[in-house]
Amino acid sequence: MNVSRKLFWAMAAFIVVMSLTFMLITNAVVRGLLGELTPSSDQEQISGLSRTLAEYYEQHGSSWNGVEKLASGDLLEEAQDSGLILYDVHDRKLAIFGSVAEPMIRGLGVKYSIETNERVVGSFRYYDPEISVISKVKLGISHGVGFLLIVSAVVFIVDALLAAYWISRRLTSPLRRLVSAIEQIKEGRHGVQVPVTTKDEYGEVASAFNRMSLQLGRAEDARRNLVADVAHELRTPLSIMRGKMDMLQQQGEAIEPEQLLPLQDELIRLTRLVDDLHQLSLAEAGKLSFEFSMTDVRALLEQTLERLLPRAQDAGIAMTLVSQAGSTMIPVDSGRITQVFLNLLTNAVRHTPHGGSIQVILSETQDADGRPWLEIAVKDTGTGIAPEHLPNLFDRFYRADASRSRHSGGMGLGLAIAKEFVAAHQGTIEAESSPGEGTTFRVRLPYSRDENA
Repeated sequence: MNVSRKLFWAMAAFIVVMSLTFMLITNAVVRGLLGELTPSSDQEQISGLSRTLAEYYEQHGSSWNGVEKLASGDLLEEAQDSGLILYDVHDRKLAIFGSVAEPMIRGLGVKYSIETNERVVGSFRYYDPEISVISKVKLGISHGVGFLLIVSAVVFIVDALLAAYWISRRLTSPLRRLVSAIEQIKEGRHGVQVPVTTKDEYGEVASAFNRMSLQLGRAEDARRNLVADVAHELRTPLSIMRGKMDMLQQQGEAIEPEQLLPLQDELIRLTRLVDDLHQLSLAEAGKLSFEFSMTDVRALLEQTLERLLPRAQDAGIAMTLVSQAGSTMIPVDSGRITQVFLNLLTNAVRHTPHGGSIQVILSETQDADGRPWLEIAVKDTGTGIAPEHLPNLFDRFYRADASRSRHSGGMGLGLAIAKEFVAAHQGTIEAESSPGEGTTFRVRLPYSRDENA
């Protein structure tokens, strides 16, 4: 049974129970009020009848034997058009007195108890014209109220059930749309969106589902792109190696060592690609080991700049290091963080034209909670990056310049690896760029690291 039916039947059961409870309570209240409706003028006469019958019972040895022979005139005296039916303590009829027919007495008469010595010994139902009027009023009100209660209950239950059905369908309609969208995702249609029509919990669930669906779509696209990119990256060096080996085999001559150098270069590229993918996968899975120790980041950057200085000088690029931080000692994995800055600086050298400059600036900053951070900014005066490329800059195999060859540039893994390594240090990395004005990468690392994080 689906949620809509469960909700409908729950509401229907509640409606029926409440309607029946209302009918019973109303009926009991009306009967109680009608019970108080008695003719006050007959109370003395009723009391007299009760005493007379009680005296007869006592005078005949606590028995009703022979009571049917009692004269109606002696019992009812001067009452005209009246009647009485006598019952024993077990409600068995003993005698009928008066000129009124028994059905009239039973239908419109009022029943009273007969007591002697504080003990009920019988009862009688008495009828006279005044009591008849009161009884007819009681019956009319009782039957009218009962009829109105039944009709009203039926109308109310039918209307309420229709409303419950409509409400249950309306309340569960977002769930039905959500289930339909889930089925579409199950069939492989990632990125399906459901309309957000409310601002309640349903709306929050729909919004969360839409975000999840978009993430699944992006993840699926990333997976497909990853497979395609890895296949492309592997195909290029493998094709070169195969072509070179075919050529060497066709020559039919002894192979000189220098002829194997291109093959070695391609093998190095393949090895680097596999190593980078392996590191990135371990980092994303949180399984890459890090050895943190207090490290002077300024000294680490000086060593990194020295490694790249010959390449920068050949390209006519000036490289400088500026420290504006009071302390540059923070707990890091020196090997991993060196790889981060090496990737950033290599990219900067690659995209900075002849005569440009690269500046590395260390400074202290604070986050919104006032915690201190060490910020390392890598600024270049290169070609810059278009705004539409910035959101995907740290994705695997993503390159802002799609036309750039794989040999002239990197494989698109350096920034993705840098992002994972910085995240493992509980830091952040972001890029700022404008076409033609250069690019700035900002790495922020905390001064203190929570070992339990």
